[in-house]
Amino acid sequence: MLTPDPVDPPGSPLYIGRMLSEHTFDAEKRLDNLESQVEELLRVCDRLNAENRSLRERQDSLVAERAVLIEKNELARTRVEAMINRLKAMEQG
Repeated sequence: MLTPDPVDPPGSPLYIGRMLSEHTFDAEKRLDNLESQVEELLRVCDRLNAENRSLRERQDSLVAERAVLIEKNELARTRVEAMINRLKAMEQG
């Protein structure tokens, strides 16, 4: 069985002061831990924002490149169709 400290019995000003000091230390520790977690979260958010911005720029670039390739494909198809029509005309003529 635990016996109270005979020097600072529970309820004495020194005992209460020591308990408050321990409680304050624990609260400060938890607050420091929370602050570290918030700072880490901010770093992750900054990294994700930069990555998101980079991915959006890459997507815009790929969309533009796709549009150019579609246009070139259409031009090539038109030319091939024109050649086929000329060959057919030459066969008939």
